[in-house]
Amino acid sequence: MVLETKSLSSAMNAKIVGSGSESIVLAHGYGGDQSVWDKILPYLAQHYSVLVFDWTFSSAAKDPNLFDPAKYSCYDDFACDLIALLDELNLKSSVFVGHSMSAMVGCIASIKRPDLFSSLILIGASPRYQNTDDYEGGFENSDIKQILSSIESDFHNWAAHFASLVVDSNDPLSVDKFTTCLQKMRPEFALALGKIVFYSDERETLDKVSTPCTIIHTSSDIVSPKSVAFYMQKKIKENPKVEIINTNGHFPQLTAHVELLDVLGLILGVEFDLDFKHRDTNFTN
Repeated sequence: MVLETKSLSSAMNAKIVGSGSESIVLAHGYGGDQSVWDKILPYLAQHYSVLVFDWTFSSAAKDPNLFDPAKYSCYDDFACDLIALLDELNLKSSVFVGHSMSAMVGCIASIKRPDLFSSLILIGASPRYQNTDDYEGGFENSDIKQILSSIESDFHNWAAHFASLVVDSNDPLSVDKFTTCLQKMRPEFALALGKIVFYSDERETLDKVSTPCTIIHTSSDIVSPKSVAFYMQKKIKENPKVEIINTNGHFPQLTAHVELLDVLGLILGVEFDLDFKHRDTNFTN
């Protein structure tokens, strides 16, 4: 699916921060918006032109009617939107950093249009969240049914509970941030997207990925267990490197941003000035 709009970048609240000759694309996951990148954006913008945007399901998107649950059925639909956005902004050979569901969306987009991506950095990625006899995705079918039932019956309370599970509880401000962000999502959007995410199975996509990539996981993540990272490593032909950050939760960009920047610096071959943010805070939303 490609959204029918005169300006996709406006509809998706796209912004380019920084003025580097190379570009980085930051794509948030389920329930989030571009503000989840606020802690690392200033540092990336020291070296790159950084694109941030809000997926159409996000409460921060400019037009709340753009996400039509009847027209989105799989990650491929989001990959088409991503490609259209990058084409509109004339971004080529970008480093794509995708968190959670966006990691697989980026993989699919890179298969369709490899010219748009120089490399993929996949944070908390998973090709499938449901367990099978020979695969540990993290959730039993009964778990997923309960999640979807809770979203449908009591979204506000479910969102608060879910956020407390997926964001490191040692960082209550970040838990509160994601809770607020998730609770702003329209419940019908959350349910429709939840079905796409939790029932997705993109395992066969992995061996089609030819763009160089790095997989980043935390050491303890109930959404995407560490074993998923190594499963992906085996399935992707380019033999991606796996980096494990020694922290809890699904959101290292919120709760372990310094450690994440250390890993990103190694991947990108740059050294970030960690005092930079204290001198210039104009990059955050």
